[in-house]
Amino acid sequence: MATGSSTLADLLRDTGVPLFALALATLGSMGCKCRSEAEASPARPLGSEVISVSSMKVTSPAFSPSGPIPAKYTCEGLNLSPPLAWSDAPEGTKSFALIVDDPDAPDPAAPQRTWVHWVLADIPATETHIDEGASPSGLPSGTRIGKNDWGKPAYGGPCPPMGRHRYFHKVYALDAVIELTSFNKADLERAMRGHVLAQAELVGTYQKGQQ
Repeated sequence: MATGSSTLADLLRDTGVPLFALALATLGSMGCKCRSEAEASPARPLGSEVISVSSMKVTSPAFSPSGPIPAKYTCEGLNLSPPLAWSDAPEGTKSFALIVDDPDAPDPAAPQRTWVHWVLADIPATETHIDEGASPSGLPSGTRIGKNDWGKPAYGGPCPPMGRHRYFHKVYALDAVIELTSFNKADLERAMRGHVLAQAELVGTYQKGQQ
């Protein structure tokens, strides 16, 4: 029987537990802990590979952050692409990309999908804005336009079936020129991975019939 002064070897001999079994059990418990910690770590989203600190901003003279988007940029108006501007891109930027989407489709009270309205790639690094109504013919030279969720390589304005939706205008500063030909949002996001230096967004809202 082991006493208070028993050594580890005495305890193992008295209990009949082989030393190698105890070692394996200890390692196993450590492995489980490591796995659970790894599993608890969330996957990094696109853009989490930012390699420089940046205060890049996106603005529009047409609407303020979280403010209503004027009807002329929607399906109830002229369906013009809105004017956008960005500033403070980091050094090393070789091109910009733009994605405009609505995460509140079809009903903001019970959203089921994100609807894509506009996708642009290879906006020249020298550009700092896009003019009103630029899509599709007035975009900066070299800009490539992807397909929206209507299946068209064009801008499609807000056209929410119900409720007030949010529209995210996201600009990405990239360390490369992507050079995609036929693409959509998913294709662009895959191509951008590992190339995002910084990103910024401007959110506007729209509800049909808004005054």
